[in-house]
Amino acid sequence: MSNERLSEQYRIIAKQWVSADAAAHLLEECKTPTLSQKMLALGEMPVSKAEMIVKASDEWHDYIKVMVAARERANLLKVQCKYIDMQSHEQQSHEASKRAEMRL
Repeated sequence: MSNERLSEQYRIIAKQWVSADAAAHLLEECKTPTLSQKMLALGEMPVSKAEMIVKASDEWHDYIKVMVAARERANLLKVQCKYIDMQSHEQQSHEASKRAEMRL
């Protein structure tokens, strides 16, 4: 990918970031409804007990791990976009310095 223009690199990574961010956001927004569904599936019992059972389950632990991994992926892509943006600014600055030196 390093042979492509920085703007194209940015476009590709930004598109991936948007998708990854949406996936992470969906998991985060579905956390409470998912917890409620799992609690209801346990049947009649006090809410606090149902919540404790669900949150202690391996299935809930896996859900949280997937949710955090999705946010990590989105954040990494966002940082990659920022890095490409920084490279672009550095390149512009370097080119401006070269032009200034040529004028001297």
